[in-house]
Amino acid sequence: MKTTDIICRTETYTYAELSEPVRLLVDMAKKATERAYAPYSRFSVGAAIALDNGEIVTGSNQENVAYPSGLCAERTACFYAHSRFPEARFEAVAIAARGTDGKFTSEPTAPCGACRQALLEYEMLAGHDVRIYLAAADKVVALPSVKSTLPLAFTDF
Repeated sequence: MKTTDIICRTETYTYAELSEPVRLLVDMAKKATERAYAPYSRFSVGAAIALDNGEIVTGSNQENVAYPSGLCAERTACFYAHSRFPEARFEAVAIAARGTDGKFTSEPTAPCGACRQALLEYEMLAGHDVRIYLAAADKVVALPSVKSTLPLAFTDF
């Protein structure tokens, strides 16, 4: 038997420590939370994706009473990004969330498994690591790639 540890290295930043392009991406993800349709969970999530053509595409979670017909912010953003700019490749993703109290969460919110798998496919299409920035109220946690969030991902396609 062989035992393997799976480790995901993260970096934690204050907002002021972020580069200008990353600050813009985080700001756009936070702004996207305002467009969430979340009357049931009251948990509003926004995502922003930087593309290699200079565009930034955003999305927000969209709920529906016919659960699970809604869609997460990350998949809303990545599906729109590829449908709008099919030749563009993902460079980075930022995600932010507001809790039921309407305030940004004190800890970062990570994508669900379905979103991780969807984002991974676009990372594979890009042919390089796509950095993820998880924004909370007072900090941002950076992950080196989508793959780092889903180490045992389904990639046999």
